[in-house]
Amino acid sequence: MRTLVYCVALTLDGFIAGPDGSDPTGPGGFWSPEQDYLQHLIEEYPETLPGPARAALGVTAEGTRFDTVLEGRRSYEVGLAAGVANAYPHLRHLVFSRTLTESPDPGVELVADDPVATVRELKQLDGKDIWLVGGAELAGALYGEIDRLVVKLSPLTIGSGIPLFGRSAAFAPDLWTLSDHTVLRSGAAFLTYDRRRNAPQSAGD
Repeated sequence: MRTLVYCVALTLDGFIAGPDGSDPTGPGGFWSPEQDYLQHLIEEYPETLPGPARAALGVTAEGTRFDTVLEGRRSYEVGLAAGVANAYPHLRHLVFSRTLTESPDPGVELVADDPVATVRELKQLDGKDIWLVGGAELAGALYGEIDRLVVKLSPLTIGSGIPLFGRSAAFAPDLWTLSDHTVLRSGAAFLTYDRRRNAPQSAGD
């Protein structure tokens, strides 16, 4: 079965964006990644690079991890405001929104249904894994469905902003196992965590 992977950049103090929700690595953003960070993305996660970045960097690799990307309305509108109606034309691109009524791009599917039900259906389909790009509100709604976290940890703090699972996520402690890690010379790190599923207890427990 396919897995849902929340692959997202995160500051040392736990934020995926500043208070205004803008792209941390976009024009005027607070983080300009070093070359080794970009090179690691190109080599390991080429499908997570937006189409314009792929074109600028000469990236043509299809990638082996994801064929579907999920995005919330606020996250999607950050790209839309920058003139990018479909940042991931090389993937099946689903945007969850109950307010958008017409897709700005034929390659973007608008989904007004329950995110949890939709993800459970997607997991049953054949294909590569499903990438949750953000934003935090959608991640919070899908908290229980996320199977893997890929944290692209940036070596900076910002003090306040939008946390990993949003400001209204329910309190639900869970354990994760560190399954892979790469620490770059620039100080950035790629940390992969898999959710620990509770093992069934025996009758004698």
